[in-house]
Amino acid sequence: MLPAIAALLETKMGLDATSIGSPAIERAVRERMAALSLTDADAYWIHLCASGDEQQRLIEAVVVSETWFFRNREAFAALGRIVNGGWRTAHPTGLLRILSAACATGEEPYSIAMALLDCGFSPDRFHIDAVDISTRAIAHAQTGVYGRNSFRGADLAFRDRYFERTSGGYRLSSHVREPVRLRSANLFTAGAFGGVECYDIIFCRNVLIYFDRPTQRRAIQILINLMTPGGVMFVGSAESALMTESGLMSARMPHAFAFRRAPEAPIKVCAPVPAPTRRSPEPKPVISAGPLRAVAPPPAPEAAQAAAVDAEAPWMRRARQLADEGRLNEALQLCEQGLRESPRSAQAFYLLGLLHDAAGRADRAGENYRKALYLDPTHEEALMQLATLLMGEGDKGGAARLLDRARRLRAAGGG
Repeated sequence: MLPAIAALLETKMGLDATSIGSPAIERAVRERMAALSLTDADAYWIHLCASGDEQQRLIEAVVVSETWFFRNREAFAALGRIVNGGWRTAHPTGLLRILSAACATGEEPYSIAMALLDCGFSPDRFHIDAVDISTRAIAHAQTGVYGRNSFRGADLAFRDRYFERTSGGYRLSSHVREPVRLRSANLFTAGAFGGVECYDIIFCRNVLIYFDRPTQRRAIQILINLMTPGGVMFVGSAESALMTESGLMSARMPHAFAFRRAPEAPIKVCAPVPAPTRRSPEPKPVISAGPLRAVAPPPAPEAAQAAAVDAEAPWMRRARQLADEGRLNEALQLCEQGLRESPRSAQAFYLLGLLHDAAGRADRAGENYRKALYLDPTHEEALMQLATLLMGEGDKGGAARLLDRARRLRAAGGG
């Protein structure tokens, strides 16, 4: 039965079952069978095929919302530099439009709103569409109340500025919630975004890694069609190579994993492309339309990244901070000095590669990514960044080999 259910999830969500492993699907099925007081697997399969509501509930069980405010802070720092570094001047009276795809319980779109407010934007100058496949997650986001697990890291000053302590947790202030529209929407449903203007910024992080290749290509094309010329898309570290492969250009912002659409690219109709015909399991189930959401039982790339940052020397953290502030030359100088202290540090060479990459020195960036991999062949982020670099240079074969190494590492580590 599990292979049939995995095929159903692939058909309806584009989910690549190997990305989360059969135990995660089995856990979700057991959870739903227990909720229905069913002990016979065949009986559950019959019920699943006959009930669109149950199919949605199974998706809810597979989808795990593991997120927190300002997850991967580099992306939000980069967002501030983008809007203050050119967008505001080019659009003195315009409305900044942002899409948060797979927004889970709302921490990401609300973090975007807080970052823009900190940049001096008033709530009437930007609008954020936040969508998710989980109606349960959307309902949570709409309450605007969050527990301690949503606040991680050392810097929680934003909580004092934008939240009120209540008996049920922390309530988000209304002026952060006002510009955010939360709703259920399926990225792959024709007309889901019909009639909307294109987006200046899209956040779609750690979503694509759970799709099979055909669905990845469909999703990326849909998102590109939703971008304004010169618009920026933020993705997860493991998804970077997919962006360059699809024709987007690196925004060269260290550790933000941001990619631009070419400014000269013509504006396309902002509506999803039709889904290709896909073979469905028998009997063919009818599933209710639901929004797009990533499945997240495996540890997200940022979790490993955060652990790596914690293990870094203080000078590395300072170099990242300088880079986030746009002071690349100072960050590079600090890295060069630090490498004299840590000449065998793969993380140090990786960081130096990121800085050269951001400065547009692809040769130097590649050299340092390779040094990081020589010292640590399992450095997944260096593999991904080097693959992105090679893809941009037209070396698709080299990029594919690096991506295959990264996938094998992830599978071997259970991630």
